[in-house]
Amino acid sequence: MSESLKGKSLFITGASRGIGKAIALRAARDGAKIVIAAKTTVTHPKLPGTIFLTAEEIKEAGGEALPISVDIRDETQIQQAVEQAVEEFGGIDVLVNNASAIFLAGTADTPMKRFDLMFGVNVRGTFAASQACLPYLKKADNPHILNIAPPPSLDPKWFRDHPAYSISKYGMSFCTLGMAEEFKKYGIAVNALWPQTTIATSALVNLVGGDALIERSRKPEIMADAAHYIVTQSSWEFSGQFLTDEAALRKAGVSDFDVYAVKPGSELQMDFFIEPSIEE
Repeated sequence: MSESLKGKSLFITGASRGIGKAIALRAARDGAKIVIAAKTTVTHPKLPGTIFLTAEEIKEAGGEALPISVDIRDETQIQQAVEQAVEEFGGIDVLVNNASAIFLAGTADTPMKRFDLMFGVNVRGTFAASQACLPYLKKADNPHILNIAPPPSLDPKWFRDHPAYSISKYGMSFCTLGMAEEFKKYGIAVNALWPQTTIATSALVNLVGGDALIERSRKPEIMADAAHYIVTQSSWEFSGQFLTDEAALRKAGVSDFDVYAVKPGSELQMDFFIEPSIEE
């Protein structure tokens, strides 16, 4: 397979900042065409970045950009965005379901509004975007769906403290499992990627605050490079896999991960759903 995404069209949800933006910029360096499907059109004081600012960075990096304001919970908006993308770029080669909502609380302390937001964005949004892109992925040469979702687990400790969030993220994982098998006959790859360690994003800062955890985290570029590796593999041969960023990059031949560390040499913090003793 080609190791480049030059000329490929990527539809990335939640790409105005963080991991989604990093994936977009990595693809842009290849000369890819990228749809930034996200809600943010005005900079938030605690969450910098908009679809328009990201579009400018994509163009500066060598790619083409189409910023579209989309509420991933609304299937009509998703469908319209997909149609606009196809009209602009001629098709869709890769869908990255990156958009995600998080609220970490137990059952009694999770308002149903928050519950609905997480399930609307994480599970429903992933399903709806995959459904809308499917007719065009069927026509692509090397079609991929990549979900930013953890490897499935039935360990109660991942559900005990924040069951709603965990179930919603594992919902994305089970979309991966089911669709990989369902779409196999079309040669559409469906894989999941999850960070082995915490990733230094503005969302993490808002979630935990302080610099201590950021210094024990890696930069979003590790997820971008891992995603790039996955979606440039043969869609007929590389599907149904649940990979951490580190595991994917080891497959790509990477052995030095210090370059991704916010503070090289520091002890890294494992992310949610990842065992500290995990062997890659």
